[in-house]
Amino acid sequence: MAGLKEVRIRIASVKSTQQITNAMKMVAASKLRKAQTAIIRLRPYAAKLREILQNLSASIDSTDENVFSQERKPEKILLIVITSNRGLCGAFNSNIIRMAVHLTETTYHSQFINNQVSLITIGRKGTEFFRKRNFNVLESHDELFDQLTFANASLVAEKLMKRFAGKDFDRIDLVYNQFKNAAVQRLIVEQYLPITPPEVSTSGVKAKTETDYIFEPDKETIVSELIPKTLRIQLFKSVLDSFASEQGARMTAMQKATENAKDLLRDLNISYNKARQNAITNAILEIVSGAEALKG
Repeated sequence: MAGLKEVRIRIASVKSTQQITNAMKMVAASKLRKAQTAIIRLRPYAAKLREILQNLSASIDSTDENVFSQERKPEKILLIVITSNRGLCGAFNSNIIRMAVHLTETTYHSQFINNQVSLITIGRKGTEFFRKRNFNVLESHDELFDQLTFANASLVAEKLMKRFAGKDFDRIDLVYNQFKNAAVQRLIVEQYLPITPPEVSTSGVKAKTETDYIFEPDKETIVSELIPKTLRIQLFKSVLDSFASEQGARMTAMQKATENAKDLLRDLNISYNKARQNAITNAILEIVSGAEALKG
């Protein structure tokens, strides 16, 4: 059994760690409330805007006017991998990294072998992982989480649109965690470009009723303005989803760490009490033995 001094040192260390994890949990909970409010407000608008865009772009025949809906053979792939800048959030980052690696080994294996799969990372954890393993990382936008605004996300979206329109890439996918609640995050692989057509049922009929819109001034002008706006919002929503998921994952991880520290403290206190009791018993035995020796 460990000595009293060793147990006291361990108890002090665990108490210090518990205070840190509890503080991190409170900070993550505060950030989560703000991020959760933002993503919940943005989702209905982004979903409706994308639905309108899909219906409009599907009805335009001119590929020159609708370059972002052009379906090309996916020879050059770009993956946008959204992780976090900080750790201590459970399996949040490892799940994203594992999915991105899985895509390169399965879905885009032939392109990956031919060095035609490129990555743009958002978040230091993903950047460090893929750069160390010599993946083709074109850019990293880790600073986006330092000041997460629509304007900053729009700058990244503009670069992606230019690369796709210039035929640098035939397909762009997003890999990120979608926020569901504080304890649950959904791993999402979403096609960013080209724009996907409306959902079609097995019978060949559109799953959602196509809306008959009145266009002013004309359909092509509206789509040319609506597509860039929708793509900017879609990227911003993905980053905001990831940020809210990160805070939820960190809050859950730190709560579990705090509870584990509490259990460890209980066991250490029991060990300390046992060691103290043994020390007292030994001291009493020594006193009694000394007294008996004097009597003899």
